[in-house]
Formats: sequence, C-alpha cells, structure tokens
Amino acid sequence: MAWMTYISHWFEQDDWYEGLQRASMSQVRQVGLLAAGCQPWNKDVCAANGDRFAYCATLAIYIYQLDHRYNEFKLYAIMSEHKKTITAISWCPHNPDLFASGSTDNLVIIWNVAEQKVIAKLDNTKGVPASLSWCWNADDAVAFVSHRGPLFIWTISGPESGVTVHKEAHSFLSDICIFRWHTQKKGKVVFGHIDGSLSVFQPGNKNQKHVLRPESLEGTDEEDPITALEWDPLSTDYLLVANLHYGIRLVDSESLYCITTFNFPSVAASIQCLAWVPSAPGMFITGDSQVGVLRIWNVSRTTPIDNFKLKKTGFHCLHVLNSPPRKKFSIQSSNKNHYTSSTSEAVPPPSLTQNQAFSLPPGHAVCCFLDGGVGLYDMGAKKWDFLRDLGHVETIFDCKFKPDDPNLLATASFDGTIKVWDINTLTAMYTSPGNEGVIYSLSWAPGGLNCIAGATSQNGAFIWDVQKGKMIQRFNEHGKNGIFCIAWSHKDSKRIATCSGDGFCIIRTIDGKVLHKYKHPAPVFGCDWSQNNKYLCNGIVPSWLPIGLHLRDMIATGCEDKNVRVYYVATSSDQPLKVFSGHTAKVFHVKWSPLREGILCSGSDDGSVRIWDYTQDVCINILSGHTAPVRGLMWNTEIPYLLISGSWDYTIKVWDTREGTCLDTVYDHGADVYGLTCHPSRPFTMASCSRDSTVRLWSLTPLITPLQINILADRSWEEIIGNTDCVIEQGTPPLLCGKVSRDIKQEIEKLAGNPRVKKLRWFSECLSPPGGSDNLWNLVAVIKGQDDSLLPQSYCKGIMHLKHLIKFRTSEAQELTTVKMSKFGGGIGVPTKEERLKEAAEIHLRLGQIQRYCELMVELGEWDKALSIAPGVSVKYWKKLMQRRADQLIQEDKDDVIPYCIATGDVRKLVNFFMSRGQLKEALLVAQAACEGNMQNLHVSTPKGASYSDDIYKEDFDELLHKVSKELAEWYFQDGRAVLAACCHLAVDNIELAMAYLIRGNELELAVCVGMVLGESAAPATHYALELLARKCMMIPIWNLAADLLLMIPDNELHLVKLCAFYPGSIEEINDIHEKCKLPTVEECMQLAETAHADGNVFESIKYYLLSQEPEKALPIGIDFVKEHLSSSNWTLDTIYPILDLLSYIRTENLVLHTCTEARNELLILCGYIGALLAIRRQYQSIVPALYEYTSQLLKRRKVSVPLKIEHLSEELDAWRACTQPTNQSEESPYTPPSDSQRMVYTTLLKKLKEEPLKGIIGPDYVTGSNLPSHCDIHMSCLTGLKIQGPVFFLEDGKSAISLNDALMWAKVNPFSPLGTGLRLNPF
Repeated sequence: MAWMTYISHWFEQDDWYEGLQRASMSQVRQVGLLAAGCQPWNKDVCAANGDRFAYCATLAIYIYQLDHRYNEFKLYAIMSEHKKTITAISWCPHNPDLFASGSTDNLVIIWNVAEQKVIAKLDNTKGVPASLSWCWNADDAVAFVSHRGPLFIWTISGPESGVTVHKEAHSFLSDICIFRWHTQKKGKVVFGHIDGSLSVFQPGNKNQKHVLRPESLEGTDEEDPITALEWDPLSTDYLLVANLHYGIRLVDSESLYCITTFNFPSVAASIQCLAWVPSAPGMFITGDSQVGVLRIWNVSRTTPIDNFKLKKTGFHCLHVLNSPPRKKFSIQSSNKNHYTSSTSEAVPPPSLTQNQAFSLPPGHAVCCFLDGGVGLYDMGAKKWDFLRDLGHVETIFDCKFKPDDPNLLATASFDGTIKVWDINTLTAMYTSPGNEGVIYSLSWAPGGLNCIAGATSQNGAFIWDVQKGKMIQRFNEHGKNGIFCIAWSHKDSKRIATCSGDGFCIIRTIDGKVLHKYKHPAPVFGCDWSQNNKYLCNGIVPSWLPIGLHLRDMIATGCEDKNVRVYYVATSSDQPLKVFSGHTAKVFHVKWSPLREGILCSGSDDGSVRIWDYTQDVCINILSGHTAPVRGLMWNTEIPYLLISGSWDYTIKVWDTREGTCLDTVYDHGADVYGLTCHPSRPFTMASCSRDSTVRLWSLTPLITPLQINILADRSWEEIIGNTDCVIEQGTPPLLCGKVSRDIKQEIEKLAGNPRVKKLRWFSECLSPPGGSDNLWNLVAVIKGQDDSLLPQSYCKGIMHLKHLIKFRTSEAQELTTVKMSKFGGGIGVPTKEERLKEAAEIHLRLGQIQRYCELMVELGEWDKALSIAPGVSVKYWKKLMQRRADQLIQEDKDDVIPYCIATGDVRKLVNFFMSRGQLKEALLVAQAACEGNMQNLHVSTPKGASYSDDIYKEDFDELLHKVSKELAEWYFQDGRAVLAACCHLAVDNIELAMAYLIRGNELELAVCVGMVLGESAAPATHYALELLARKCMMIPIWNLAADLLLMIPDNELHLVKLCAFYPGSIEEINDIHEKCKLPTVEECMQLAETAHADGNVFESIKYYLLSQEPEKALPIGIDFVKEHLSSSNWTLDTIYPILDLLSYIRTENLVLHTCTEARNELLILCGYIGALLAIRRQYQSIVPALYEYTSQLLKRRKVSVPLKIEHLSEELDAWRACTQPTNQSEESPYTPPSDSQRMVYTTLLKKLKEEPLKGIIGPDYVTGSNLPSHCDIHMSCLTGLKIQGPVFFLEDGKSAISLNDALMWAKVNPFSPLGTGLRLNPF
C-alpha cells in the first residue's frame, strides 16, 4: 500500500516514542469559501474534459468535478502557483488528469489535477505565452505562442524533451489572438490574428499566412480581431471563425473559400465566443459580447435556431461538455402490465417530431461572463445546473461584516467593484456599479444607514447606497492620489476618515465639509478610530489623559515613515498627541483593541506586528513570525488578548498577545492575505480575503474549547465571563469579556425559572459559525412545542419542520401566480408519413375507434390529443396511457413528467425521478404533500376486488418521506454541512439520526447542547457525544472538566475508570481525581485487583490494576484473555472489544516502559485487528484497508505470539473488498462478483461482528469544511497515499499527515496512533 512507504520506519523498532511531539491539527477551522469569478482579460480561460471543467481567475485555476451520486458539479481544487496573470489554460485531450497553464511572467506549468501538484515547469519562455494548447498529435507536448509568434513546442518528457520552434509558424505581420490544433489531421494548426486574418499550417502542404480576412476589410488597414476559432469535428478542412464585428463564417481551410456567412438578428450583436456541440453534428452555439445571449445554430441555416438571454452582461468564453452521465432511472412496471390494443402497441415516437425538428441538443455549456460569472447551462432542459454569479476576478483588498445585519459581508476588489454577500448561502446579493479603478478599502455606515464608503486608487472616495444601487456622494480632497484606507466613525456617523498616498489623513463630514487634514511626511496607509470611552467613568481621569479628552475622539494612523501616530480629533491642532517608533519598514494597518483601553496594534512591511500601550507610551510586545509584509489585522471582540494577522507570506496567524506566542498558522490562502473581519454577533467567526480572489470563513471556536465545555458543564459565571484586567494576566484561561457575552448574561439573568435551555442555545449560537446552527435551534424549538408565532422571519428560508413545509410553500405559490411563463416553439415542414398517419387517425375517430385513434396520436408524438380523448375508452386505459407517457418522459429526463405522475397519483415514481436527478428538495416537497393527503391516488380496481386502504397509502408515503429526507441529509453531509444534515432529520422528527449526524460531523459541543435540550429521546447519542468530548478534554488536558462531563452520563462508572486510569499525575493528585469520581484510592485499588485476580474475575482485575500503582500488571491478564478467545472459533467482537478498550487507557508512560515491549506490541496488534472489524461494522470504508495493513506490518516486524496470521488477514480484507464493492462500477474497473470462498469468509466475519448498538452512527465521519479545497497547503495522506481534501491531522512525528475525517474514524475504533508508537490518537 502507498502509505507504507511513508511510515514503514516506525514499525522497524519499538522505542520511537522518545522525543515525539503531540499529534496536532489546525485550531482555526475553515467553514466557508467564496470562489473567485472567471477573469475577463484573456481568451482561453475555461476548459473541460470528461466530468471536470475548469476556469481561471487572475491568479488561480478552479477545477469543478461531477459528483456522480448527486449529478452535480462541485469545487474540487484550487490550483495556484502563478504569481502573475494567467493567460491561458488547456486540458490534455489524451489524459484527463493533465492540464497546462501559462502566465504573463513567462511561465508554463503542467499540473496533475488528481493530485493537485505541479509536475513540470517551463520558466523564462521567450515572450509571454499568450495562447497555449496541448498538441493533439503528441501525448506530452504543449504548444504556446506569444503575440507575434513564433509557435514553441515544449515536449515535457522522453528522449526528445525540451523546447523546439515550429519551422514555419513565425514572423507574423499581425498579433495572434488564438490558435487551434486540428484534432484529427496530425500537425495541422490555424492561427487567428488581430487584423481578422487566418494563418494555416499543415505538414506537407503550402503554408497559408494571413488569408481569409473578411471581405469588408480587404484592402484596408482596419482591424477586426478573431474572437473565436474552432475546427469542425466532422471534417478535416472546415473551420468556424468569428470576427468581433464581421460575425461568423464557415470556411474551407484547403480551398481558402468562405462556405457560409451567418447572419445576426441585430446589427449591434457581436460574437465573443463559440463552440461546437459534440452530441449534435452540425450544431454550434455562440455567446454575444454585449449582453449574455446564447445563440443556437446549425450549419444548414444562416440564422440562429434559437436565442436565450442568460445574463445582462456579455459572454467572455464558452465550452461545451457532453451531458454528464445521468443515473439511469429504473421503471418498476414491466411491459406485461401495459394494456395492449388488439391492433397495435404504440411504438416510441420518432426522435424529432415536426415541432422539434431542431430541438436543443443535449449538452452542458460552461459559460463565463464579463462580470466574472461562471455557470453550467443545461441546453436540453434550458436551465442552469450551476451558476456562480458575480465572482470577484482580481485581488480582494478588504472585507467587512455589516454591523446591524451580520449575515451580510461586503468585499472590495482590484476589479473596481464592491460586492455584498449573504454568508449563509454564499451568494452575491448586491454589486456596486463598477468602473471605479482599484477599490482598496471599504467601511459600512454605522446603524441602519445601509451605505458603504469606498476608497479608490485614482477616483477619490465615495458613498454607495446599497439598496438604491447608486453612488450618493463623492470625496475628491486627495485629488488623483490613491486612498488606501477609509473609516466611518461608529461613534459619530457624520464623520469619515481617509488616508492617502499624498501624505494626508483627512477627516470630513458625510456632506463633504473637511474637519481635519493631518499632514504626514510620507504616504499614509492605515487609520482607525478608537473604540472606547470608559476612562471618564466615575469621574476618574488618568494622569496621562489631557483634561476633557475623550478616547473615542482619537484616530491612529500608519505611515510609510515607519511610525504610528495618534491624533486627538476634538481639538483644532493638526499635530499628533503621540508618535510611536520601532518598526523598521513602512507601517500599513493600525487597529485599536475593542476591549483594552489605549491598546493599539500595527502591522508593518518588516513582517512584525507591534502592540502599543498608549497609556504607558511604550511598545509592550513584538509579534514575530511572518516572513513577508503584514496586511490584515483583527482583534477578537471577546478574548482581549487574541489578535489575528494576515500577510503577504500567504498565511493567517493567531496570536496570544500576552506572551507574544503564535497559537496557530493557517496556510489555506493561495496568495497575500489583505483583509480580516470579525462577525459582530458570532465573535469567533472571521472572514478573510486575499490576492487569490477568494473570501474564506473561519471558526476560531476550537481555540476556546475549555470555555465552551465550562458552559456545557454548567459552571459558574466566573468561569465563563471575566473582566479584561484579569484575563490579560499570563496563564489565565480564556474568559469572555465582550458585548455579545455580556448581553447574553443580562438576558439570562432576567429569565424566571430554569434558564439552562436558553443559556445553552444562546451561547451555542454565539460560538457556532453561520451555516445552519440557527436553523437547528429553530427546529429544536418546534419539536419542544414552541409557539409558531415566536419563530423568526428567516425560519422559512431554511429547512422547515414538516408541519410547516406545505403551508409556507402554498403561500409562496400564491405570491408567484402573477408571474407569466413563456414557451418556446419552432417548426419545419411536415413529413409525408406523418400526414398519412394523421389522415388514418381522423378516419378511425369518425368510425368511433377511439383507442386506435389514441394509439396513432401517440405514434405521432401528439400525446396531449391522445390523453384528452382516452377517458372515452375507459379511465383504466387513460391511466395506463398516462403511465406510459410518464415512463417515456422519465427516460427522456424531461420535467414535463411531473403533472402526469401527480394526476395518476404515482408519487413514488415522481419522488424517485427527482431523487435520480439530485433534486432532493423537490422530492421532499412531493413526499410531504402526499403524506398530508394532497395527492389523490386513483383507485383503479385491482385483481380480486382488493383495494388499498388510505392508511396503507399513508404508511407508504411516510416511509417515502423519511427516505427522501435521509437522502437530502446525506447530500448536505457529503457537502461538509453536518449541521444542515441534522436539520433534515429534525424536520421529520428523527432525533436519533439528527444527533448521529452531528456526532459524525464532529460537532460534539453542539450535539451535547441540542441533546440536553431534547432530553430523553436524544439521550444515547448525547451520552456518546459526552464520552468523546471527555476524550478531547483529556488531550487539552483539563481533567476536572472531563470528569464533570462523564458525571453527566447516568451509567458512568466505567468511563470514569478509563479517565482515572489514563490520568498522569502524582499519587496524591490521582487520589484526588479518584475521590471526585467516587472511586477507591490507588492503594485500595491494588488490593481489589489482587482479590479479583485470585477469584479469576478478569474484567475487575484489569480495571483495578489499571487504577493502581502498577497498571502494567493489567496487560498480561487482558492480553491472555483476548488471545485465548481469538484461538477459539466462536468468539464475537463484543466479548473482546470491552477488554481491549479498557486496556488501551493504560498510562502512556507505563505502556512505553522497556519491560512492557512485548505486551505493548501485542496490544497494538490486537487493537489494530479489532479496530479493522469495528471499522467494517461501522462502515468506515476508507480506513478498513489501512487498519488491516497496519496490523500486518506490526505482525511482520515485531516479535510477538498472537493467534493471527498475515495470510488470514489478507484473506479477510480481500473478502470484505469483494463483498462490499459497488455493483455499478465504471468501465475501467468492471464489477466482478465475489467467489464462493470469499462469500464464506465474509459471512463468518459478519457473525463475529454482530450489530452496532448505536445504529445512527454507522457511516463515515465528515467534518465541516471537508469539501473545501486549500489553495497551497497540499498534504498527502499516509493512510491512503492520496491528497487530503479538507482539514488535515498531523501525527506525532510532525510530518505524517492523515485527513481529520480518517483520524476521527481511526480513533473511534483503534485508540493508538497509525505510526505504531503506542501513543493514543485524540483528534476530537
């Protein structure tokens, strides 16, 4: 296995635990990602191959991949290695994993998409690779060309590797816009030029340079650039060419003749891009450059067959994918049940009826627009399968949450726009008009003004009214100089400060009256209003503060002269009150602490962050660690010593400013990190923005785990909320000191009775990131019987409880009834066969042969006529005909099937249809409507007079409803949104599964909070979550809290024994924790162990030896017991696992003693094997092979005597693989059924496994953010050898990494590290 090459040295010897560090993972969790849009600067910036498509922003390439299970494209990877604008991308036609890109810094890169790594780089290309493409005639050659040529061909590997120049393709008279290799004719290539001409080269033929200019340009110097160029896939010589103004031509590259010129409906229309449709010969599509009109063409007609306006903004590029493979929908009924007429059974209609002579081709078009929008348009169904509207296409310099509506986040970009996003759905809500040049900074207006102030590179500053969508004020005091920072005073909404390259910090009123101009000796980059005014409380005025000075009237600036200045705005003086020196390069941003009076931080190009105390006039700390200039700065609004910084070194660092230590470093961004902002009502949620054009959302909650557990354990307020002065003392545990927590405390103290439920809910919402926790708590309230009138307005936008779903959707439908729908149609002459059939049908009708008429109408494809007459035969015949029509529409994957299924009451067919297409929310709605009795089931009499009762239908629908909600939950879960998955189960009152999904998503604190509120129905899962949380506490380590959590479980003795057994203190400390857990003292445990051992009570003797001074005495007793059982044939997992689980809690320092070497190795092997069996039982598919391999490697390399053989393990693993492989495998790996001996081995294995007691937790773990790609922090898993997607967990050697999902599953079934060191794994 791949992973063995990484870690085999761990298995060679036994004493590797010396000098190991603790296993670790990032404390800052990524919980959301706003992808960039597609850049509008260069031509070949989108590409597709198989079930992937790609587009590029300015500096990064985004790869989307089809998820076959849900039939949707998901972001798979972000690849960023280029430091300058990417000019072109190209997918290797022979290998879907190879991909090439070029950039303006004269660089060409070859990528392996599957592994997301660079496999070859060509630096210092001669000239910028303005256009690039894989050579169709060679597997490993990429061609690229600069604007005037020549064409270079880079052979990446093999004996002839290196760069050669095309013999003829050089010395062009006009710049090259684009070039294309012929896909069939070896070596044939065409170039399109700025002057509108083409150049064609073909081995063995005369070269044609600058030919086929549009007729209107002949003999002139005018330019009409080639915007698109594609070879006809069915011809060796035909070529489709688009010129920006002249339009589209089909030309013959051999005879240099224009075959067809295509005409546009309007003179104003111009073509930006075009693509052939592979699934429909002769068809192609084009995208207009001014407006987003998609036109469908056929080479046989000079005008478009159809036009769709998809967006207001023009197209930039287009690429057609063949339709992604759909899950084939199986129709239950067999033909023998269909009614067959005496004369004929209807045959399927001809593929193209008269109305569909030019029906839209099946296929998906990747559409990129000039505003950065990217979408996947299903041409057959005329709908977006995926639309990423309005992405930023360039560096995002700033981001800020809206103070009074923190679900909105504003971003300011190099692309000249400000965009406002809904962070729950990660969609763009508003965008500013644009054309502002570069926007460096933004600031929301205080209160509910709904305006944003923006600062630009050349156009001064402005105020944008978000709701009205227009600029309402401009400030030009800085002239054409760049304004680097803008700050709206949140204490006085009439004042706005700006600082600029002209050396001034200017404060003015919002109507433009200048109040102050603070002159600096060099450009000013940052400014910040002080946030506090507490020093004047109680009449106490500190000695350092001038009389009457209000701290809120201070503003700090950061200047290129390396100094920080503080000005007092309430006086007319333009001199600073203080100047702080110490940085060795320019100061960029400055930020006042929101919680500590007079404390200020500054970030500099010297790579450091300095903390200044205004009251003492000193620098109190220097935070060093960044390796490049510091840009983003953000204080946490609840923990006074927590500071976050972002840098040009691509990292975000979290600091404890008390000691100057870095608590965590985040590597996920792919370029400079510029902006950081804190969520106003969720103080541990943060957003960051970067030159990589993405915005990312982060949760900082893991940094304050002890505090979270204090809340769960119902500790006193003193252990949850503190005052700033105490908390900033070194070594003090984190306490909440901000406004959000104090408001919660005030509200709770007002409540009568038991406020525990409210306390859990409010703190849970405060500490959780957005993305479902509000929705979850609303559903918990509904289940607990809260009055509907108390539900917030936002409730109906999320996942609703079933009792509300139909009600809300009905009122929504009533609102929508005013919207009129338009229908498309087209036609062409009627074939004679159809005319004859029609005539025949009319005769049958006049003869009263209604059924024959219907069958002929069906044959003609005129189903509506057939169905309207069919009841004249019988209702039964009509229903059969309706079912046939529904089956046919399902095969064609048409939405038209919906009314047919509803009219015949065939709910199951319709639900399955929606599920097969991944439309799970639609399926849920239909299933719920059926449960509420809204679907009429036509009671057509069944054989022997039997008929279904309504109760049976109701039960049937209930089962269907649960099936759909489970599938929808799984969709959210697989998308890394465990909280919303839990919401789906709560919506159908399935509390057990809701809790299980929270646990499998490692949302343990949330699971415990919700479980405590829901009470008895959630108890088993709550207890399991408490047990896992206690394991987390043991690692931090906070032993008392771990004990408190375990004491909340009713039957807790064994859990407390494990905790105390693992506790590593002195005898006195161990006895203290024994007392807390109501266990005997260490000395008493020794006596009890010896008594139990003498009585032959294995379990009790192990338990008490582990709690005694000599816990290693438990090892031989337990291991011998397990070995003895394994040697017999009738052992089960449940007899062995409890013993091994208990033994695994032996203190690490005892387990790693030299005297315990053999026992330790045997324990690791047994835990590995039993872990593999548990993983099979819990369906942890991804780690089963690794656990078997781990056990085999230990058996091979360590001296042990256990009743396990490597051959037997290998046999079991093969049997498990064969019997659990999916039957619907791909062509590359066809399905081979298991052999009889494999079936036998697997059956024997299942008998030993028995059933999992907590059924809900079966299935893999998938934490929040598992689907979010990192830009540059790529790690390979030492368990699978594959790239890790989502959070990474580092093992104790500090190098070996596995995914957090695999680490969680491993730790739940085998407590010891995969490195075989004997250290416990604790990723919770």
